[in-house]
Amino acid sequence: MGEIARPRLAATSVTVGSPTPREAARFWARLLGYRVAADDPPGPDEPAEGGWAQVAPEGDGPGLRINLEHERAYRPPVWPAAPGEQVATQHIDVHVPDGDLDAAVAWALDCGARLAGHQPQADVRVLFSPDGHPFCLFL
Repeated sequence: MGEIARPRLAATSVTVGSPTPREAARFWARLLGYRVAADDPPGPDEPAEGGWAQVAPEGDGPGLRINLEHERAYRPPVWPAAPGEQVATQHIDVHVPDGDLDAAVAWALDCGARLAGHQPQADVRVLFSPDGHPFCLFL
């Protein structure tokens, strides 16, 4: 076979399943200082808390966009992973550029996150979003 030239590609967002995507978008927007860029109501076969939402950096600046879609059969993952339990298939890493990890954790908790019981590294804090997705704050 001939070699195929790689087309220009750019990853722009990650999509995360949630039982309450519009509520989850408000959490991520507040945590990151982003804006809720899309807030779509539930579809005809979805519950009132369904729908789809997106958070994006203010303006049209660079940065990861987080899409949140309704997951009817959502089950929060267990972290660290445990045999027979729901496994986290992804998590979001959030850099703390000013180096004040304690202040970042306090802010995340005020936004509605929960601190994980197991913390594997001194310069990383593992937390859970309100719907149970693990995420990391790191230096």
